[in-house]
Amino acid sequence: MKKLFTLFLLGAFTLAVFACDNKSEKEEAKDQIEESTEEIKDAVEDAGEEIDDAAEEIKEEAEEKVEEGTEEMEEASEEVEEEVEG
Repeated sequence: MKKLFTLFLLGAFTLAVFACDNKSEKEEAKDQIEESTEEIKDAVEDAGEEIDDAAEEIKEEAEEKVEEGTEEMEEASEEVEEEVEG
């Protein structure tokens, strides 16, 4: 009788372990949705960072061009003044 009871407990324990391990279709779908949502969120954040970097680069290039243009205008202005004075 003791062996039969032990086998019964072992079988019940094994069944419980496998039953708890199996997820329902709803749980699996929920997990997939959560994972997909997280991946989309990461992709959007990465894209946002890339856009910020590109915008910063464009801003820096524009500032450089404005500075170069200002210097050229000052040089041209000085040349005109020298020609007028001369």
